Amino acid sequence: MIARRARGATVVHGAIGFAVLGSLVAVAIPAFIRDFHASRLAEPVSGLDRLAKATVAHAASHDGALPGPAPLTPAQVPRGVLVIEAPGTWDHPTWKALAFEPLANNAPHAFSFAYDRVNDTFVAHAHGDLDGDGNTSTFEVRGRIEGGAVSVEPGMVVLSEVE
Repeated sequence: MIARRARGATVVHGAIGFAVLGSLVAVAIPAFIRDFHASRLAEPVSGLDRLAKATVAHAASHDGALPGPAPLTPAQVPRGVLVIEAPGTWDHPTWKALAFEPLANNAPHAFSFAYDRVNDTFVAHAHGDLDGDGNTSTFEVRGRIEGGAVSVEPGMVVLSEVE
């Protein structure tokens, strides 16, 4: 009589599969969470970078003049949700002068932006409450007119909690 091998998985095969799957999950979940948080912080960093560049371009084409201040837009900082703004939200003269909206094509966003100008200095802000807990993350870019040209301070100021 010929001995037949049993078909199907043994306990050892199951344990090996479980160990491999567990290893993959242990590596993938922290990487996913890190990438997810990084992508949520890309909005203020990108937006403020575009505002700084737009300010430099505006000053270059307007004899070194900075645009006026713009209020926090949208006026209510999104709390733990992505928002899509109503048409006209970004129609303030300063946002128009800087050709600024947080994301292209009215995409959902999680931050409000403001632009302050005092004499020859400006501060562009991004404010967001990513997890809806009432703690607002604030990012700032600052600059000033020096010798008829705008210089932007290196780096970005991060105030409050970074969620």
